[in-house]
Amino acid sequence: MATTSKPQRSPAEIEDIILRKIFYVTLTESTAPPPDPRVVYLEMTAAEILSEGKDDLLLSRDLMERVLIDRLSGDFSSSAEPPFPYLVGCYRRACDESKKIQSMKDKSLRSEMEIATREAKKLAVSYCRIHLANPDMFGGSEDKPSGGLKKRSVSPLLPLIFSEVGSGSLDMFGGSGSSSGGVQSPPGFLDEFFRDSDFDNLDVILKELYEDLRSTVINVSVLGDFQPPLRALKYLVSLPVGAKSLVSHEWWVPRGAYMNGRAMELTSILGPFFHISALPDNTLFKSQPDVGQQCFSQASERRPADLLSSFSTIKNFMNILYSGLHDVVMILLKSTDTRECVLQFLAEVINANASRGHMQVDPVSCASSGMFCNLSAVMLRLCEPFLDPHLTKRDKIDPRYVFYGHRLKLSDLTALHASSEEVSEWIDKDNTEKANDARNGNESRLLQSKEATSSSSNSSVQNAKSTTKYNFICECFFMTARVLNLGLLKALSDFKHLAQDISRGEDNLATLKAMRDQSPSPQLELDITRMEKELELYSQEKLCHEAQILRDGDFIQRALSFYRLVVVWLVGLVGGFKMPLPSTCPMEISCMPEHFVEDAMELLIFASRIPKALDGVQLDDFMNFIIMFMASPEYVRNPYLRAKMVEVLNCWMPRSSGSSSATSTLFEGHQLSLEYLVRNLLKLYVDIEFTGSHTQFYDKFNIRHNIAELLEYLWQVHSHRNAWRRIAKEEEKGVYLNFLNFLVNDSIYLLDESLNKILEIKQIEAEMSNTEEWEQRPAQERQDRTRLFHSQENIVRIDMKLANEDVTMLAFTSEEITAPFLLPEMVERVANMLNYFLLQLVGPQRKSLSLKDPEKYEFRPRQLLKQIVRIYVNLARGDSENIFPGAISSDGRSYNEQLFDAGADVLRKICEDGRIIQEFMELGTKAKAAASEALDAEAALGEIPEEFLDPIQYTLMRDPVILPSSKTTVDRAIIQRHLLSDNHDPFNRAHLTSDMLIPDVELKARIDEFVRSHQSKKRASGEDGSSNKERIQTTSSDMLID
Repeated sequence: MATTSKPQRSPAEIEDIILRKIFYVTLTESTAPPPDPRVVYLEMTAAEILSEGKDDLLLSRDLMERVLIDRLSGDFSSSAEPPFPYLVGCYRRACDESKKIQSMKDKSLRSEMEIATREAKKLAVSYCRIHLANPDMFGGSEDKPSGGLKKRSVSPLLPLIFSEVGSGSLDMFGGSGSSSGGVQSPPGFLDEFFRDSDFDNLDVILKELYEDLRSTVINVSVLGDFQPPLRALKYLVSLPVGAKSLVSHEWWVPRGAYMNGRAMELTSILGPFFHISALPDNTLFKSQPDVGQQCFSQASERRPADLLSSFSTIKNFMNILYSGLHDVVMILLKSTDTRECVLQFLAEVINANASRGHMQVDPVSCASSGMFCNLSAVMLRLCEPFLDPHLTKRDKIDPRYVFYGHRLKLSDLTALHASSEEVSEWIDKDNTEKANDARNGNESRLLQSKEATSSSSNSSVQNAKSTTKYNFICECFFMTARVLNLGLLKALSDFKHLAQDISRGEDNLATLKAMRDQSPSPQLELDITRMEKELELYSQEKLCHEAQILRDGDFIQRALSFYRLVVVWLVGLVGGFKMPLPSTCPMEISCMPEHFVEDAMELLIFASRIPKALDGVQLDDFMNFIIMFMASPEYVRNPYLRAKMVEVLNCWMPRSSGSSSATSTLFEGHQLSLEYLVRNLLKLYVDIEFTGSHTQFYDKFNIRHNIAELLEYLWQVHSHRNAWRRIAKEEEKGVYLNFLNFLVNDSIYLLDESLNKILEIKQIEAEMSNTEEWEQRPAQERQDRTRLFHSQENIVRIDMKLANEDVTMLAFTSEEITAPFLLPEMVERVANMLNYFLLQLVGPQRKSLSLKDPEKYEFRPRQLLKQIVRIYVNLARGDSENIFPGAISSDGRSYNEQLFDAGADVLRKICEDGRIIQEFMELGTKAKAAASEALDAEAALGEIPEEFLDPIQYTLMRDPVILPSSKTTVDRAIIQRHLLSDNHDPFNRAHLTSDMLIPDVELKARIDEFVRSHQSKKRASGEDGSSNKERIQTTSSDMLID
């Protein structure tokens, strides 16, 4: 039955309606305004279609591309959209129409319309690519000339990518954020855009996108909006075509005659992303927002909770950055098409910034600390797969990479032991051996081609680097070691120097304020204001370093895991963790860059000072490494590096306040430690006397301070004390005697310097206390004297602390080990030292050393006197041959028999043990008797022939020996005492050791006969030498310690 209804539209009409909605065009003119002002009437297109004999003006699939081209090429009203937004809109509307089509009941019609919308989307995407690759092809381009020059704007594709990877502020994109902030990518648009297209067509678009992304993050700090560009970068490189386009970009590894590390950071595509940081940079390259100013200005006035919040915020943002950069690099490394390019980029960055390893870094030619710290974090993440607890993949690291790896310049670096000449010689020798092996192995073929034979050796040597291939683990290991040296470790060094600058600045500020209080002036006010501003900037920089590095426990622990691999791998090159080391150092380890070990030690020192940084870290391997190499100059040439190993142990040493059981176990339950630690510490104490540096004399005191603290702790551990006693017996005339000699030398020097400086301090104090005269002096002179006063105070405090340590060690060791102190070459030296200390503490000049606050300078005269006396007593108890009293009395500089009485009086006042006082007095009596006997013996000998006198001290020789080089005859004890500090002939500086001395048997016999004959004459004549004895004035009570 027929019913009245709307006429059914034909499929062609339906298609026309859908396509007009998608493309916002019409072919028929209407007097009524279009429903949307963006709809364009294509009058010329309609006329052309009619002229071609078409009966209607319906849009169809056949006309789609023609209509689209005419729409894009035409010059329409200002209401018409520019090409790119229009094409994206077409795609979006096609998606909408596709959803509506799904409700059609007619399957055939629905299928036809789906094909139409699908082709419409495909066409929109295709012309998006064409437009972006050729922006000038269609009229109405978004790029409008300005002032006659056209500047390329940011790719309109970028906001769509941002919307795809996660929304973010677009205000950084040259103002485009306000107009396109709401732009959303239609579903599937980007996937279709980057799929099924010729690489060359997309390459131009992608390269522009990478340039735009790079530009958005230049000079952006970690507080800036870096996340959308970073996510966009990751999205693009995850596309195979995107990865290929990135590494083929001319800015992937920028080239040029003036290319350096900083230029590479600024101009490469990835450089600006790696520059994002919390660390301060040179003012020429400063990032915004200013992290120091925004988070840490006036930090001393902020609540701790505010600072912790800033630390946490920066740490979180930095880890987002690290993860994003790691993902980008990892994607590129996983593809065999791009891996080589990534390794090339990393190597170029490392090589271009090699000078970051210098003490002074040029910020204009070197990349920023921020870039290399970020690179450090990324490289450590790349290493994680081979940093398993058992380090099972360490065998894949080839030590020959140092010589034959073609990417990094490692053989030019300072080696652990080998000189640069030895490294070159070893490489040449190894290359020649390889060439000979190759020639011998292919002898039959080489005989057929003489030309090949003549060139094989040379080509093998020249091409060794280019032909050797290494696995990724090997390459990643060496690159990470270099990056950490130039990045993380350099930043830690900068942090240390900042802390030192702040400390010095605060001292200077305190001095300036003290001077202002005494005599204010406008210049002083200016200086104080300037210093306060400098300290504020230093403080901000220091806190920025702390936020990005020291507060990031994961960062530090990853680095520690890497350096654990370094030390385990290095030890593997010498056969594993066992002692003693092979007598000859393998060239592979000898030529290894020194900074591999130095960086490991530096990081351990820093980590030891950060709470909980060492939690969970396996320290046993580090402990083994340190014990093995700290006293092995034939493996580690640099004495300062071996001293740094001791500094690590000093950081781990259990303190009196208690420490973790983990570090206690390292010292008290560790096999290598129990057997070798004391021995190697004593050896290093001796070795450090001669470092080869122009500052070696002063450097040794700081190094020995660390060793002394360790030795004092180890003396309290029973097993280590037993080892110490055993070493003293085995090495009585070897390393232990040298150790004892330097310990005595240092004690004398440090106490002497301290006491002299105290006199200078007292003089300046007296000048300053005379206010009237002080005020009359010129301002500059007052400033200079005030600075000198504070400087001398610091020197005295340090020297006195070190002197106390040395005397303490002499006291506790002499209680159980006396034999080395009483050797002929040592006993007089020890006695002279003790006499000198005793004279200073209870002698006539003692009053001049009185201080208002001696504790301020670590000057504790009572404790010092007790220790000196205990050393006297300890040595007297062990003196079975009664030679110590004679050594005491033979000291013509400091010995005075009355000093023993004076010392005993003071000891009674300060409540020293009565038995000690009694033994001390008995030793004084023995010394007095020995002095009397010596005077008698000297009188009996009369005038001694000059040939019997030692040429160094002009005393009678008892055991004359001939020096092999200069042929000079000297007394054995005197020359052996000299050799303890200097292994050269004192007369011509030729090398000399004790075993080279030649006994002068004939001269000794003559001397013995001379002594015997004069003693016989003395006994026969019955001469009384008592008249020759000198009487020493009694020390009065006002000379004694209060």
